[in-house]
Amino acid sequence: MTRDVAVLGAGMHPWGKWGHSFVEYGTVAARAALADAGLDWRDVGSIVGANTVRGGYPGHVAGATFAKALGWQGARVASVYAACASGAQAIDTARAQILSGLAEVVLVVGADAAPKGFFRPAGGERPDDPDWLRFRVLGATNPAYFGLYARRRMAVHGDTQEDFAQVKVKNAALGALNPYARYRRRVTAQEVAASAVVADPLRLLDICATSDGGAALVLAGMDFARRHGAAEPVRIRAVSTVTPRYPSTVLDLPDIGTDSAVGVEPATEPFRASNARAAYEEAGIGPEDLSLAEVYDLSTALELQWYEDLGLCGEGQAAKLLREGVTSLGGRIPVNTSGGLASFGEAVPAQAIAQVCELTWQLRGAAGDRQVAGARVGIAANQGLFGHGSAVVAVR
Repeated sequence: MTRDVAVLGAGMHPWGKWGHSFVEYGTVAARAALADAGLDWRDVGSIVGANTVRGGYPGHVAGATFAKALGWQGARVASVYAACASGAQAIDTARAQILSGLAEVVLVVGADAAPKGFFRPAGGERPDDPDWLRFRVLGATNPAYFGLYARRRMAVHGDTQEDFAQVKVKNAALGALNPYARYRRRVTAQEVAASAVVADPLRLLDICATSDGGAALVLAGMDFARRHGAAEPVRIRAVSTVTPRYPSTVLDLPDIGTDSAVGVEPATEPFRASNARAAYEEAGIGPEDLSLAEVYDLSTALELQWYEDLGLCGEGQAAKLLREGVTSLGGRIPVNTSGGLASFGEAVPAQAIAQVCELTWQLRGAAGDRQVAGARVGIAANQGLFGHGSAVVAVR
């Protein structure tokens, strides 16, 4: 029995700093997705909202909030919070409802109005909260963490600041072609190098911004899709939401210490790699089958790490892949054809959904000037705080 679910509609609100409520962004995206699917809001049997964030913590229960904004009509509702993995886990919740027969059509929505600067914890004393502790005990802001990870890649694999800059150059060129991106201007490696140092070795243009934005998908069972006239829709074939394995020997914030490997051998693969592998296994594919990938480039260095975690190359080979143009548009496996976070910035609960919107448009052949020729299989991957996995495989 197939576990595919059809993507009938995809919609987004442009990313930026618009000064409005996240509800507006999500509602615009939802209506766009419904129009794309050729369905009315009253046709939706369930709505799943990826919870928005306030000061680093979940705020409004987004499912009911969006249902109210669209007009109460009795749909089943769910709300999901898993930090950066919220959107993928909302997709997984929707898929489970469809495959279990609880709903034929599910609307998935994520949106945020992010603070300026970087995410920080809300006020109050929470000594049992590792995310609060990493700010208060270490002073480890997100950019500080990104910088530490970049330094590790430089020390272990020989990556250079020039390699990191080329990731930004690639993604900015693709973002310039995306009408939903916040930053739609090409940049040069020289401009990256000339931007202010934020967390050595990373500069301002190496790090993603925080943004407002929204994204939505209309998912349905395959029988409904065929009855609706969609004979060969884009399909979600796998969603991986795995957790890490003990012991973890590489620092991964918000944790401020690694697990002990004295008595237990470390896992054969790191968390992000295991997340991708689970998605590949469920989909019955391997990295060699991919046409494109959307990854969570919180920093330029982290995009390179994803190349290895997705199995696009061996350990320490990511910079070589980049230099050879393999991950650029026209290369063997383009990465972040949307422009990535480099071009969008972070609107946390919307981001994983936006990644699947990009896969959908690419697999339909509807991505315009950033189209990957003959795209048939794509993966979207990111990671949420506290060990929330997030990988989605879509096929055509």
